[in-house]
Amino acid sequence: MDYDVLLTLQNRSEEYAFSEVAKQANGSAWVKSGNTVMLATVVIDENEFADEEFLPLTVQYIEKTYAAGKFPGGFIKRESKPSDFESLTSRIIDRSLRPLFPKGFTNPIQITIMVLSVDKQTDLAVLAMNAASAALYVSDIDIFTSVTACRVASIDGETVINPSASQLSESTLDLFVAGSKDDLLMIEMAARGSVSMELMATGMIDPMIDPTLTADSMASYRDNALAEDELVEILEKVQEVLRDSNSAYEQAFDPFKKSAMQLKLHETSVDTELLEHIRTNYSDKIKEAVANMAKSERSNALRLIREEILKSQDNWQKDSVKRALIDVKRDMVRTNILDNSLRPDERSPREIRPIDIKTNILPSAHASCLFTRGQTQALVVLTLGGNKDAQMYENLTDPGTQNETFMFHYNFPGFCVGEPSPIGPPRRRELGHGNLAKRALEPLLESPSQTIRLVSEILESNGSSSMASVCGGCMALLAGDIELTGKVAGIAMGMVSDGDRHVILSDISGLEDHDGDLDFKVAGSKEGITALQMDMKLGGIKLDILKEALYQAKEGRAHIIDIMDEAERKIKLSDDLPSSELFGIDPDRIAEVIGQAGKTIREIIERFEVAIDIDRKKGNVKVTGNNKENVKGARAHIESILANKPEPKPEYHVGDKVKGTVKKIVDFGAFIELPGGVDGLLHISKISEHRVSSVADVLSVGDPIEVEILEFKGTKISLGRA
Repeated sequence: MDYDVLLTLQNRSEEYAFSEVAKQANGSAWVKSGNTVMLATVVIDENEFADEEFLPLTVQYIEKTYAAGKFPGGFIKRESKPSDFESLTSRIIDRSLRPLFPKGFTNPIQITIMVLSVDKQTDLAVLAMNAASAALYVSDIDIFTSVTACRVASIDGETVINPSASQLSESTLDLFVAGSKDDLLMIEMAARGSVSMELMATGMIDPMIDPTLTADSMASYRDNALAEDELVEILEKVQEVLRDSNSAYEQAFDPFKKSAMQLKLHETSVDTELLEHIRTNYSDKIKEAVANMAKSERSNALRLIREEILKSQDNWQKDSVKRALIDVKRDMVRTNILDNSLRPDERSPREIRPIDIKTNILPSAHASCLFTRGQTQALVVLTLGGNKDAQMYENLTDPGTQNETFMFHYNFPGFCVGEPSPIGPPRRRELGHGNLAKRALEPLLESPSQTIRLVSEILESNGSSSMASVCGGCMALLAGDIELTGKVAGIAMGMVSDGDRHVILSDISGLEDHDGDLDFKVAGSKEGITALQMDMKLGGIKLDILKEALYQAKEGRAHIIDIMDEAERKIKLSDDLPSSELFGIDPDRIAEVIGQAGKTIREIIERFEVAIDIDRKKGNVKVTGNNKENVKGARAHIESILANKPEPKPEYHVGDKVKGTVKKIVDFGAFIELPGGVDGLLHISKISEHRVSSVADVLSVGDPIEVEILEFKGTKISLGRA
């Protein structure tokens, strides 16, 4: 392969070829980094999509197992449905590139990224993002902005851009950022460990925001979280990296841009007479419709107004009236927020909707929480299990199968927004929201000794169901008596801006998400952030606005956690909550607990109705069951077995002559039981000075015999005739 471009940027080098493969696509990029090779292609349909409010962009990131010299796992040896990592990576690329397209661009676009060769040191998500952007930039589609990505780690307080796999495993931060030369477009962040106290003492938490934080309280803070100021400081460094990267990319790729297809769509103009007619005659009804839409993501209030207009006037087309109504409604919502700081449901910008929390409402579940915030409601259910219940998975770069002991599954059925849609397998959005909630809650668990599964069933949705899942998930863990390092809450932030002015909105509804400029989900404790996700609608975001949103989100989280604190005091544990006992025993005495052929441990399991897991190397014993008394009884029984210390076995040395008893006769000799319950082998060649053809001709079981210790082979003793 002849590469057209070689770029070396921030701990990595990438080689690009643009004219050798996939020539029928509108744009393609063959990318190599180390031993990793990817092919990204872009194809556009020249027929426009009917819905002018929706960009029909589809991104597929696909890993080929042959890239790592592997066969696909499972019964069928062919790639089938995408893995979670493939779906989440596709979603990240989609969210990063979508803001590049102008409003009104409705031609279906397919971006495909295939991993053809892989090495373990490559960050596949970062390279896939860059490959997709390169293919789009050199395509004959009118996109003139490149997007690059980088991952950030924090190791011993030092920020590392594009860390290696080994560095990332040691990091307390996993931050993925995509952006253009000018703006940040997409952020994914997860805290992976405790922030160093030295950093906190240098003032990364702003005492003006939270004056109750003292040096002592900061030094004792143990939540795994990242403070707002530190995040902004890191993002400032990242923005410089992305600016340099995109400048280099655009300069290198420009010679390979093709002549544009002239598919760039201009914003569809709306009849000014129609707009004025609607504003003059239907403003009051649109205000009422907005109030209804603030309560439901799927309100049909605007459709009813549209039908009324069409009945009264027959000289306007249905689509024109629809577009005009949407424009008037959107302008009304945004203007009221910017001019009056009044939101569609009459909340102030910082106001959070009413919250209600009920725990353990499902009698047979291990634990549950019904978390309601405004018109968003999540039922989060906890199930606890043992090591055998862990989810097995295999990544392309992993040497073998991995186990996932903490799972968060998010479900979004159609009825939660009033849609009569069938329930099927989880879609990318559901996988993404579940992954976000998992990353938010995982830092609270300190080396869990059991498998934990949380399932969030969204029963009603009007904005921020993923953040309701975070809050409900935290409460479900508490309701399941799981030991946590603290509490986290989640809140979705929005923004409305006209370029000169902006208003940050806390706890956005679906309407504010749709008509706003920002969707910024932040999860964390009162002190810091454990996970966040940011998507821009059009263009990007400046760091000063991002910082303002972060601190307003912090204020909102504190309000929600105060309500969660009150709900925690009312928790009553479920009678069906599994109980567990974890204790250690002498590894040399595990055989006594197991018994001959497993007889003893089977009797304990059946008698006490428990499950028992034993680590033979470390001597750790875990007893679990649905009845606490039975679990305690099983532990006491095991400890009683070990309480009777066996008599110490006599020590034998080579040359000792001992009187024993023939215990068992075999073809090649006889096993002799020595004093102290120790067995040794008297080989047939050692029984007599003369050749013995059959041991049974010389010895019988039970015969007394004097033998000599000849040799020790590990735990085996070789004997001779004394």
